[in-house]
Amino acid sequence: MLSTRLSLFSSPHNLILCPPLHPTRNPRKSHFIFVVSSNSTTKMEATAPPAAKSNFGFKNLMETFEVDVQRAENRPLNVPLIAPFTIASSRLERVENVAIRIELSSGCVGWGEAPILPFVTAEDQSTAMAKAAEACELLRRSPAMTLGSLLAEIYGFLPGHEFASVRAGVEMAVIDAVATSIGVPLWRLFGGVSNTITTDITIPIVSPAEAAELASKYRNQGFKTLKLKVGKNLKADIEVLQAIRGAHPECLFILDANEGYKPNEAIEVLEKLHEMGVTPVLFEQPVHRDDWEGLGYVTNIAKDKYGVSVAADESCRSLADVKKIIQEKLADVINIKLAKVGVVGALEIIEVARASGLHLMIGGMVETRLAMGFAGHLAAGLGCFKFIDLDTPLLLSEDPVLQGYEVSGAVYKFRNSRGHGGFLHWDNIACLQNPYSVPVMVEFPYGLEKSLMLEYTTCQLKNYQSAS
Repeated sequence: MLSTRLSLFSSPHNLILCPPLHPTRNPRKSHFIFVVSSNSTTKMEATAPPAAKSNFGFKNLMETFEVDVQRAENRPLNVPLIAPFTIASSRLERVENVAIRIELSSGCVGWGEAPILPFVTAEDQSTAMAKAAEACELLRRSPAMTLGSLLAEIYGFLPGHEFASVRAGVEMAVIDAVATSIGVPLWRLFGGVSNTITTDITIPIVSPAEAAELASKYRNQGFKTLKLKVGKNLKADIEVLQAIRGAHPECLFILDANEGYKPNEAIEVLEKLHEMGVTPVLFEQPVHRDDWEGLGYVTNIAKDKYGVSVAADESCRSLADVKKIIQEKLADVINIKLAKVGVVGALEIIEVARASGLHLMIGGMVETRLAMGFAGHLAAGLGCFKFIDLDTPLLLSEDPVLQGYEVSGAVYKFRNSRGHGGFLHWDNIACLQNPYSVPVMVEFPYGLEKSLMLEYTTCQLKNYQSAS
């Protein structure tokens, strides 16, 4: 039986919260139609219609879809970690990111996240909050324009690497809102190659005993590839590798030094592993980001002598960096992170790298399922990444994101929901005041319609009134 009271957090039905839009038109006045799915669920999900599977490509949408932002806001997104996350360059006790919410004049909402990782991203949380607030103000004041034009405006306001993480979060939210408007999941918008990915999982810098315990745990959970953080102490790194090898002997290894080694130390690690009979599938950022000569040196020896591919991560922060890596053959793989180059920047880099034959990896900072889900949609939709490292939501002690992708061990499955498919409950909590009852038309399967009184929050009532 259909309840007449609608909670933001638990609804007995699948509801679409914004009207479908024509890609070249953005009407300010339209009526909400709530569609109730025959397979009810306890959470709210906007499901993409089957007819929209491949109607829109991202490049086409950039030119044809007109975006009119009605509201834009940002808030801190702080989430504790299960355990401290230590890498060669920093230590993190909890996630301190920035969440971004954008609402179009149609009422469709998009979500983004600007990930912050000290000494890796250029921004800290306070800087990111300030710049995100300025970007949101820019969006609110901007006239309606094509998606491509708006994304260009965002890049002009948040250029280069300095504000790349904030730019990525804003771009995510805008693109999510647009995908939601046309009823297309992000993974379909980016190509629709697949709706699943398989990730590795990271073991931070810990003691050998802790590393062995984590390796055993991840083995039981079905993870085949372990990414091991190294680079602070060469002797300790080897001891940890030996402990992990004993606990999970059949696992594949990715080593990530996060710039921690000198070139000769990086080669020494590979030699020690060779003596142990261990060949990593990848050696990520072995030397300092600006040590181009050292990166090329390690890449050549790793490949020729040990059969190990080397990835550039911190050294890959722009399209210019990628072109340098390609031209001088400085790495075999580049790690693309949206927080380093933004969404649009990532797509440009992917196109250049694929044309050159360079292999691709996708990763992230320490992020919730909001930013990590967006990157996962991108990876699944494009289907071009040899290495996938999108595991950090599994390291958080809490999950602030409702709905979104399904997790089964190392496998993420993306739903056929509109846009990202996930949203933040705490943003809705701020709106849970002064509920009103308003009449809406509910459309059931097979064309049956019924008028109901649903309880609305102040924020949702504003959307309903402006669309009527």
